[in-house]
Amino acid sequence: MFIHIFGFRWKPEATEADKARVAHDIAAFRDHILGLIDVHVGPNLSPRGQGYTFAGLMTFTDKAAADAYTAHPMHLALLAWLVPLIDPVELDFEA
Repeated sequence: MFIHIFGFRWKPEATEADKARVAHDIAAFRDHILGLIDVHVGPNLSPRGQGYTFAGLMTFTDKAAADAYTAHPMHLALLAWLVPLIDPVELDFEA
């Protein structure tokens, strides 16, 4: 199993609509990305979040599935509009 964890610090130009859209778009990956077992996204509730206010966790069958996800058209479409609006952090590990 391969775990992908991410967090976003939103840039000032990000709107509430952008924040809602990202949660919806990432959750939609669940039914469309081969090897993606589960997706969880939501507000970061940690008092030690260092400004990262949005968090997510994706579980893949293996690293190869996670690697394929990075080039999937749905993921690339998300990145096209999202990357200018965030300061991201990512953590990946095999479990």
